[in-house]
Amino acid sequence: METTLRGVGVSHGVAIGEVRHMGTAVLEPPAKQIPADEAEREQGRARQAVEAVAADLIARGNLAGGEAQAVLEAQALMAQDPELMADVERRIAVGSTAERGVYDAFAAYRALLAGAGEYLAGRVADLDDVRNRIVARLLGVPMPGVPDSDEPYVLIARDLAPADTALLDPTLVLGFVTEEGGPTSHSAILARALGVPAVVALPGAGELVEGTVIAVDGSTGEIFVEPSAEKRAELERAAAERKAALAASSGPGATSDGHKVPLLANVGGPGDVAAAVEAGAEGVGLFRTEFLFLDDSKQAPAEVKQVEAYRKVLEAFPEGRVVVRVLDAGADKPLDFLTPADEPNPALGVRGLRTLLDHPDVLRTQLTALAKAAEGLPVYLEVMAPMVADRIDAKAFADACREAGLRAKFGAMVEIPSAALRARSILQEVEFLSLGTNDLAQYTFAADRQVGAVSRLQDPWQPALLDLVAASAEAAKAEGKSCGVCGEAASDPELACVLTGLGVTSLSMGAASIPYVRATLAKHTLAQCERAAAAARAADTAEDARAAARAVLSGE
Repeated sequence: METTLRGVGVSHGVAIGEVRHMGTAVLEPPAKQIPADEAEREQGRARQAVEAVAADLIARGNLAGGEAQAVLEAQALMAQDPELMADVERRIAVGSTAERGVYDAFAAYRALLAGAGEYLAGRVADLDDVRNRIVARLLGVPMPGVPDSDEPYVLIARDLAPADTALLDPTLVLGFVTEEGGPTSHSAILARALGVPAVVALPGAGELVEGTVIAVDGSTGEIFVEPSAEKRAELERAAAERKAALAASSGPGATSDGHKVPLLANVGGPGDVAAAVEAGAEGVGLFRTEFLFLDDSKQAPAEVKQVEAYRKVLEAFPEGRVVVRVLDAGADKPLDFLTPADEPNPALGVRGLRTLLDHPDVLRTQLTALAKAAEGLPVYLEVMAPMVADRIDAKAFADACREAGLRAKFGAMVEIPSAALRARSILQEVEFLSLGTNDLAQYTFAADRQVGAVSRLQDPWQPALLDLVAASAEAAKAEGKSCGVCGEAASDPELACVLTGLGVTSLSMGAASIPYVRATLAKHTLAQCERAAAAARAADTAEDARAAARAVLSGE
């Protein structure tokens, strides 16, 4: 009998297939004591396992490339965290085996972070995956992972670690469903990059019986268990219509009455460029430069290496706009040579621009490298700072850009509510704003973006978040400057229409989402987008905001 479940749709498309569960293994080692004379040997085993797992994660990242590479390299840094390793060795010194020392040290770190409410607390899948890989290697057992199947299937998991998501084979994995995670989790972001339909935060997903046929609608978040022939036909028809609409849509982003809305791509490095160009991106709205710095957590990359990487991206968009975010280090992206190891709450401490202002040499080298990379290229380079809180921050960044001789537009990311509320003040120092809706939601609602339990507060349809977007866009318009969105909110086609109606001047997203957004914008006038935006802001909940906007856009 057909039943319907609802989670959070995070990656467009429809998948119909049999359920296969992520493989599991018992990875809690026995709590036995070892003689004191074996401690040194066990400590060596633990160090070797950690280094092997870190190397494996980096190798997986190199295979996956792009966005996934940066995520997996960040996981490798987790494995090598010096404080964690010191705790492991302390536990072994008082009698734990290597595997039990690793297991208990990670458990203590996880509990400490969760209790403190830190940003990293939400990265449960990432942290647990690193632990499991180290313990499995020490125990000599296979890692739990993607099921072995010759037939296509829908993957079900409690959550998916980046190492699993990054290397999914889209010819076999039709789509996936997780119990945890949120719309801005790593799994969601990588699913969109792969173009695989996905639904997260579905309670009871693990109870779906192996082999059961389900239909996954990654746009609505609906899961149809044992769908009827009529429902399957309806979903397949809708998917075919979407595909036809995408094929018919091309060219620059615009509403049906010609209001231009440039559609740009979010990229993590040169590996993401081909997909962005193929999707018809009009440029890059967010070039995350962290990937280059994650290659070596001990020191910043040399200027010549940075120039080479930046130039590859800039060359791909002649006459296009490329917006580069300078290094965003701190919180869940620690770098040994930059970020303090003893911050009680890194998400609210020295991260982003604050880190760079504390290390002006690192910022100066990056800005100089960007200036050299753009020399002689017909590209419109724009450079922005992450985590700008106020006008003082904005001025410090603009001054640094000028001192480095950078001939580009300087901008500020709006990720902190204070920046949205005082946007006109910030715009006295910079030439554009770019809204990072993922972090802006996190800080607005005090809701970690990786915690499934608070995923409703990470919903970019939340009216309070839309109010902050509107405040930023209105300030930019008053100052005659631009205000784009580069957070994951831009990848939702209907929400893209609402953002346009709020006055946002460009939208940047993962390459796979660009055709969906282009096709949807092209069906609506600017006036419709403005009415949909007003209706969404008048609602009290994200669900009501979505329904109200959808009613306007569908002409109801």
